[in-house]
This record gives sequence, structure tokens and C-alpha cells, in this order.
Amino acid sequence: MGRNLLMSSLENASFNIIFQILFRCITFVINAWVIRNVGHEVLGIMNVRLLLLESTILFLSREPFNRACLGQKDEITWKQLINQIWLSVPVSCVLSIIFVYIWLNLLPLGHPEHAFQYAFGCWSVAISCVLELLSANVALVAQLFCFVKLKVALDTLHIFIRTVLFLSIVIYDKSLALIAFSVAQVGSIGTIVLSYYIFFYWYIKNKPLYAKGALKSKIVPESILNKLYDNMDDFQFTSLKDFLPQYLGTVGASFNKKLNSLTISFAKQGVVKQLLTEGEKYVMSVSPVMSFSEQATYDVVNNLGSLAARFIFRPIEDSSYFYFTQMVSRELPLCKQDQSKIQESCTVLSQVCKTVSSIGLIVLVFGQSYARTLLLLYGGESFIASGLPVLLLRSHCLAIFWLAINGVTECYAFATMTSAQLNSYNYLMVLFSISFLVLSYVLTYVFGPVGFIVSNCINMIARILHSIHFISNKYKGTDYKPLEGLYVGKIFLLTLFVAGCLCKISENRLSRDSLLLHITVGALLLFCVLLAWGYENRDLVKKMYRKVWIKEDKVSLD
Repeated sequence: MGRNLLMSSLENASFNIIFQILFRCITFVINAWVIRNVGHEVLGIMNVRLLLLESTILFLSREPFNRACLGQKDEITWKQLINQIWLSVPVSCVLSIIFVYIWLNLLPLGHPEHAFQYAFGCWSVAISCVLELLSANVALVAQLFCFVKLKVALDTLHIFIRTVLFLSIVIYDKSLALIAFSVAQVGSIGTIVLSYYIFFYWYIKNKPLYAKGALKSKIVPESILNKLYDNMDDFQFTSLKDFLPQYLGTVGASFNKKLNSLTISFAKQGVVKQLLTEGEKYVMSVSPVMSFSEQATYDVVNNLGSLAARFIFRPIEDSSYFYFTQMVSRELPLCKQDQSKIQESCTVLSQVCKTVSSIGLIVLVFGQSYARTLLLLYGGESFIASGLPVLLLRSHCLAIFWLAINGVTECYAFATMTSAQLNSYNYLMVLFSISFLVLSYVLTYVFGPVGFIVSNCINMIARILHSIHFISNKYKGTDYKPLEGLYVGKIFLLTLFVAGCLCKISENRLSRDSLLLHITVGALLLFCVLLAWGYENRDLVKKMYRKVWIKEDKVSLD
């Protein structure tokens, strides 16, 4: 096969990042509009309860089959792969019935006025999940044959239709917000499924014409046709019937034993992963302490607070992980490795620790004075009237600080642990996660929604201590001290403290009369803090400046 799998993977990853940002932006805008015009309760039902139902059904019914089938194309026949992926449809039907029953009868709603729309929403989500898995077969083929641009086009179409349908109905009648969510869910998924089959019908019909050189199109440019059809000799599908399940004489011939066992293994992992990924929402749904209004408030604040993690810390962690895996060997002790690489990696770890911990401290300090301003601009006066959103965002700023440190220290630990240490840590991670769920459930009774953030901070502190213990042991007996980067400079801390006090004074004296003046004061003080950090870390700043300057010179010379 002549397709470039590496380039396809990179393109897919890049487009995924872009669409994550696009989807988040659209979601933030819609959420802000719903908060201002519809209400918190409806947003809580949509974003916590109904979307949790969707992710539960899809993850448990799609993920095991999809992960098992990927990478098996060269070892297992296409007919067996298609048969296997189609099993996700009956599984989703069974899971839909089970979870819809749980969502309707066992999870408290507490809002009789929303009962009909809530039931309609649960069944609509279940139908949309089954519909989506009707295209799991063609989506798998598209992924394995690197139809990256097809996925981009359909993702764009999905976001567009979902947004237009939802806003059209809600603008017509605000009381039908849950109905609008349900219609948008089913309508957008149905369109995507239909589009997949239409594309492959067109593709299969025109493939023989392209081979003969007779395919001409006014709609599709020739360059795109070349990319679609070149190096596709192994594309064995000649009809849409080939995408349907087929009985191959016996059950043993129709399904592959290795694929079945692999699917079951991924299913077991999927249950644990789903509990850990959506743990907070499950606790919210089960716990009677938090109302839907509080759930919606927590969800909005959590999304706003996690922007720093997604767009700042995550790229730093990903780049650092790749760097450390290349510089430090997992299996060899440090004394037996190239000392120049060890020294360089130690310096980089120290500098990255200092950078992210400094960013975390800035967010923590400025967040105490500007959480109310941000939420006021986002959701309006009525959204912050209770004071809970402001308290949540201020608390979340503390979680961001611990998140920053945990991300880098755990990243280094993962990049340099031996296989045995990794296996041991996987069990420890499960223990951390289960403890987090139990702690979250208990602390919500004590602190309300803030209990989630408190339990998250405790969880991250425990993981940080474990990573610090691992790094300290790794460098024990050497002259390297990479964890010194966690100690930020005195001038920076003093400037940050003064800036925090002045920002709090500005919030109390100026923000009520002029938000613009309050924001201006914060911007000036932030500039002073950054200057202080730059002065105290001028060697690092100069080094980064030289690297950027040299890179620009190379580009210009080319």
C-alpha cells in the first residue's frame, strides 16, 4: 500500500486538535447563550445527564470493537472485520435499553416540568447512538484507508447541522431546549451516517472509471480525485453490500477468535476507563446533593478552568514526554547513560517545572480577583448572583496550579519508568482514581460542588508526591537536582504577592464602577509580574530568544 500512514496520522491529530478547539468555542458560545436565555437547570440536564448517557453508551459499545479491529486488517479478512464491527450495533441496542431505564427510573430528575422532555431526550440520545454505530463499518474503512479529509468534512457538517438545528428550535421557543437538543442530536448523526454511505456509493461506482481514465468531474477537482483513487489497489469493496454483515458458512468462519478475545479485553479496559474519565459526572448524577443548576454551573466553570490545561499545559506535556523518551533510557541507570544527555534533560526538566509552576501561580493569584469578572462577561449578572460560580472558579484556579506541576512531573515519570515500574504504576493509578471517586462523593456532602475540586486537588497532590519520590530516587547519588525548578524566584514571588493584593483592591474598589478599568489594572500588573519573572530567569529567556531567532534565520535563508 502506498499511503503514507505517518502523514495521515499527523494530519488526523492536527485536525482533531483544530476541531477540539472549534467545538469547544462553539460549545462555550452556545452555553453562554443558554445560561442567559434559558436557564441553568436545562443546561445541567443537557451537558451532564444527557451527554453522560451518550458517552456511556458509545464508549462501551463502540470503543472495544473499534480498537480491536484497528491494526488487524493484514491478519484478518475484511469480511470478518466487517462482521465484528457490526456486533457493536446489537450491543448498543442492549446497552441503550439498560441505561435509558437507569437514567429514567434510578437517577433522580427533581424537575417534573422537564419530565417529558427529559424522557424524550434519553430515548433520542439512545437512538442517535445506535444510528452512529450503523456507520461504524464505513467509518472504520475510511480510517484504515486514510480518508482523512472525508472525516474533516463530515465533522464540520456534524457541528454545523447540530448547531443550526438546536439554535433554530430554541430561538423559536425557549421552553423546548431539551427537545431542540434531542432533535439536533438525532438529525446531525443521521446526516453523517447517510453521508458516509453516499460517499462510498459514489466512490465505488467511480473507481472503475478512474482506472480507465474516463472519470471527469466538474465538482471534484482532479487533484483530489488522484488522492482519492491512487494507491487504492487493495480497496476490495465493490458494492455497498460488502459493508453489510455476511454469514460465511459457520460461526467460526464468520468471526475470528483472536478478534473476539481482543474485543473482550478492550471491553474490560473500557469499563474502567469510562469510570475514570467521566467519574465526576457519575458522582453528580448519583449524588442527590447537587441540583441540575449546580451541576450546570460546575460544568461551565470546569470547562472554562480547564482551558489552561488543554491549550497551555497539554502541548508542553506532550512535547516534554517525547523529548524525555529520546534523551533518557528507561532500562539503564543514569550512571550508565550518556551524561551530556542526562545533564541536558535534567536542565530541561528543571526549566519546564519552573515555567509551568510559575504559570500556575499566576493563574492562582490573578484568578482570585478576576474570576468574577470573567464569569460576569461570560454568563451575565444572573449567572453569578448566587456566588457559587465565582467560588468554584477561584477554587479551580488552585486545582490548575497543582495540575501544572502534576502534568510535568508525571510526564517525566512516565517517560523514564521501566516496564515493571509502569505496570506497577498502572495499578496505583486505578487506586488513585477509585479514591478520587469515593472522596468526591463524600466531599460533595461536606462542601457541595466545591468538594469535587477539593478531591481533585488531593488526588493531584498524591500523584505529585509519588512522581517527586520517583524523580528523587532516580537522581539519588548524582549531582543533578532537577526538582529545584519547583522553587520559583523570590523576586517573582514578591512581585506576584504585591500584584495579587493590588488586584484584590481593584476588584473591591473599581470593578463595580468600571470593569474596563479593573481589567486594565490587571493587565498592567500582569506585565510587571512577567517582567519580574523574565529578569529573574533572564538566562532562560535569552536562550529561548536565541533558539527562536536562529530558527527564523534558517527559515529566511531557505
